[in-house]
Amino acid sequence: MIGLGGLALAPIALGGALLLRRAWTHADARRPWLIVGGWALLAVALAASVPVLGAVRGPAILLALASTVALAVVAAGVELRTAKRKAPRELALEPSDRRRIAWRGWLRGFLAGPLGGAAAMAVGLAVAVCFPAEVKTRLIIGGMLVPFLWAGGMAWTLSDDKILRALAVLVGVTVAGFGAVLLKGSL
Repeated sequence: MIGLGGLALAPIALGGALLLRRAWTHADARRPWLIVGGWALLAVALAASVPVLGAVRGPAILLALASTVALAVVAAGVELRTAKRKAPRELALEPSDRRRIAWRGWLRGFLAGPLGGAAAMAVGLAVAVCFPAEVKTRLIIGGMLVPFLWAGGMAWTLSDDKILRALAVLVGVTVAGFGAVLLKGSL
């Protein structure tokens, strides 16, 4: 429960959000002052939340409250428009109009699979070794990044028409990642 202290800070957050919204919608000579005033009101509300609600709960509750108030202010200004209808497409566009060559397909498969995996592991290992945090946190973040980076590298490599660009980027990321690990290990 937010309590009366949190609800007392809501008008200050609302005032800050309204000033920022006014600065966003009306570009005039007062705009810089509206921006400064809006952020100042939000900072005052944040600073006032510490003694009212506590050092830990206060800023968290106020940021959630201010975000909700700002979302309500933005949602109040939404206007619904009818979009112009485009003619529907009947066929999906092809990613490449080039002639299919077997070695290009095999090269794309190699780039997306093993080389993309090596680049993802290099970045994950670099994060696990070089990231400024505790060892457990670094290992978890580095390990969690690898599958997402590998999937992103695969999708990008298979959809990009330029094979040499994909090769250069994946090799560069792999060398940079393992290079960062070796440099950190040698220091």
